[in-house]
Formats: sequence, C-alpha cells, structure tokens
Amino acid sequence: MASIGIGMCETPGCKSIAQLQCPTCIKLGIQGSFFCNQDCFKKSWKSHKIIHSLAKGESTDGSNVEYNPWPSFNFTGKLRPFPAGPKRTVPPHIGRPDYADHPTGFPASENAAKGSGQIKVLDDEEIEGMRVACRLGREVLDEAARACDVGVTTDEIDRVVHEACIERECYPSPLNYHNFPNSCCTSVNEVICHGIPDLRPLQDGDICNVDVTVYHRGFHGDLNETFFVGTILESSRKLVQVTYECLQKAIDIVKPGEKYREIGNVIQKHAQANGLSVVRSYCGHGIHRLFHTAPNVPHYASE
Repeated sequence: MASIGIGMCETPGCKSIAQLQCPTCIKLGIQGSFFCNQDCFKKSWKSHKIIHSLAKGESTDGSNVEYNPWPSFNFTGKLRPFPAGPKRTVPPHIGRPDYADHPTGFPASENAAKGSGQIKVLDDEEIEGMRVACRLGREVLDEAARACDVGVTTDEIDRVVHEACIERECYPSPLNYHNFPNSCCTSVNEVICHGIPDLRPLQDGDICNVDVTVYHRGFHGDLNETFFVGTILESSRKLVQVTYECLQKAIDIVKPGEKYREIGNVIQKHAQANGLSVVRSYCGHGIHRLFHTAPNVPHYASE
C-alpha cells in the first residue's frame, strides 16, 4: 500500500484520515481508493477485486469477457458500464409525445420551438395540467426511492419507474427521446447526469441520482433526487446535503421580476462557500408541453 496522508478512508462507516492507497488502483489509473489502515483495506478487498477486474476489461467471475460500449472514453473514476436490460414498451392507449414512436426519437415540436426562443406563459388550465403531471412524477420517484438499495441494479429501478408510470397512465418521457433506451436516468457516484440504467448492482456506499419525467395528458413533469445506498462516506453526504441546500436557496429567490441569472449566482455562491464547485456543462431548462424548451437556466454564476 502506498502511504499518502490525505483524504478520508473509503471504507463505509469509517471516518478516519486516509494514510494508504491501493497500489493496484494506482497502476490501473483508478482515482481514489484511500484507506486509513490495512484492516480497512482488507474489509473492502472483495469489492476492490471487482473494480480491478472491470478496469482490466474482465468480467467479475474471472473470465476475459470485455464489456465496454465506449472503448475510446477515458474513465476518470471507478464506475464502469454494465450490459443493459431489455427495452421496455408502453401500451398504445397511453398518450405519448411526438418522439415516442419516431425511429430516431426526434422531438419535432421541441425542435420547431427552438428557433423563436420565446418563453411560453401558461394559462390557468395549463398550470393545473403541470401540477398534475408533477405530482404524478413525485409519486413515481417515491417508488424508485423505495427500490434503491444495496444489490439492486439500476435496470431494476428503471423497471419500477416504468411500471409506476404505466399504472398512472403516464408515458416515461426519457424513453426514446433522441433514442434514449430507458424510462429514467440513473446517475451513480461520479456520473453527473443522464446515466443509463444497466445491470450493475448498487454497492454499499454508492449515491444514486434517479431522474424521472412523466408525460401525462400533454404535459411533462420532471424531477430528480439523489439517494444514499447503504452506509456512505461523509464526503458523499456533504455533497448531497450542500446540493440540496443550493436547490432550496435557488427556489427561495424565485418570484416575478427576478432575473434567471440570479438562480445560478445563488447556487454557485453556496457551493463554493462549502468547498464544492458547479458543473458548467449543463443547465436548467423550461418544461411544459415540451420536454425541453426556453428558458435555459444556468446554475452557475453569470453576469
């Protein structure tokens, strides 16, 4: 084991300062893998062997069966893709957006609206339609929360979300959007967003964001939440807590006349005050009868 003296031990439940780093992870270019002593390292050895095998392109049973749908991608963390489950179908009686049955998942109405950049103001009936869709989306996300646990695959979470949508006469908005293969997004650990559900079992110490959008009677309701899997590191707990606080602080300033840019200013200020940064590769978006539409809402500081 290499001696380092930085960071926190990654053994679930241990809050000691890390003194060692896994030498195999160093050789394979896997970031992290910090432990306070040999005993903690031994406790995590079983899961570490799996990480080493995946990084080498081996299956977890020791056979040399490589699964990597993105061979040119430079992985920077421990997470690796697993094979996907079957693509799910939606009964024909359930209303669906225009891209649902398109061969490439092209959202024609959404694309047509991009040119104008106009922000649609909803009337009372449309606002009520949004309320219903968002409430149903919350119910679906709650079903996902109950399923999120150690040993459960993200594909199983996708199944739960899909069936919960159908039970509520909703179309799962992500399904076939630009050919997206699943009914929700599951973003584990270092995945920022839009993670694709697969057959990887969730592990003790993971954090898993589930992003749900339902389409109900012409309106999309979009929401997400990050869940703790088993016993997590204090650094992961802090990340999720501060992220939640950023959301609440942004909601608090929303009122008529407020500038959209102030949302990002509030979020970045609180994140940086807590030693965190904000990803600038994505931004928030408007939603109503269209899945994604004006306005774009940066969640980072802007002038």
